[in-house]
Amino acid sequence: MKRTVDEITGSRRLRRLRKFSWSRRLVRETRLHVADLVWTLFLCEGENQRRPIASMPGVSCLSVDIAVEECLKAAELGIVAIAPFAREPLSRKSDDGAYIAAADNLTNRFTRALKQHKVDIGIITDAALDPYTTHGHDGICRNGIIVNDESVEMVVRGALAQAEAGADIIAPSDMMDGRIGAIRDCLDIHGFQDVAIMSYAAKFASAFYGPYREAIGTSDLLRGDKSSYYVDHANSNDALREVEQDLNEGADMLMVKPGLLYLDIIRRIKDNFSAPLFAYQVSGEYAMLQAASANGWLDGERAMMETLLAFKRAGCDGIFTYYAIEAAKKLRAASEASA
Repeated sequence: MKRTVDEITGSRRLRRLRKFSWSRRLVRETRLHVADLVWTLFLCEGENQRRPIASMPGVSCLSVDIAVEECLKAAELGIVAIAPFAREPLSRKSDDGAYIAAADNLTNRFTRALKQHKVDIGIITDAALDPYTTHGHDGICRNGIIVNDESVEMVVRGALAQAEAGADIIAPSDMMDGRIGAIRDCLDIHGFQDVAIMSYAAKFASAFYGPYREAIGTSDLLRGDKSSYYVDHANSNDALREVEQDLNEGADMLMVKPGLLYLDIIRRIKDNFSAPLFAYQVSGEYAMLQAASANGWLDGERAMMETLLAFKRAGCDGIFTYYAIEAAKKLRAASEASA
């Protein structure tokens, strides 16, 4: 005898609360807020410069003056932090990446310029050598090998220069062993106890960094790959060991990179550790969505918001994204419409 739907479900109709827009909002489990967004931007030399990045439609390298102007607008939208990445001229690159420690490199000039405005927005700087090396690696290369301890020494010098320039959070992305503890010790010794460290603790050897490398000018420089120091993308337990070690060394916050392909890693870290957790929606993920949207294969705006919400649902406290400005505007418009 054929059963009725009520007999099958026991009168539990899960669609009841999906019927209306207001009821869906009432029981929504995960929400995205503008304060969840960290705007990732690129810096270049010159004045009044906006140099489009071909593989990242909608994103440009900005000169320091323009970047400061855009960050002031971002603060007005409610964005609470920005993460600058520099495209340094080839003439300033070296085998050891020593220009990371220069007080007048692009990142430090930008930080000082923005801090002069005393705007309520945090600056998260990347302490890694790849924008400054002639070979495009995150560490110092000796005879084809990325040497750990020398690289850490240089990263620490860069982190100190960034703190001196006014960075609020130092975010080392190099994946060298011991760099978190070394940076913490250096910052404390020099009076920067209040500067936090966000560790790129679970940064994977991924195919999705290509557009970023174009943006910072390392795609044609990189010799070999970064598999000897980034986490193998097949490994999950390895990522958790990295997280545990970095927390023990003094990391205040954690990063998973890339983001969308590693939502399982985000969830595992959140379930096992209590530190604030962020994901980086990397250049390749952004480029895919932009390309599909441009070809009419996806509704770009909906896809943007859905992916950002996925990070929150997986357990992120915040998201580094090139979509931050666009998403913030959409969130503001939605808030004003419902007011």
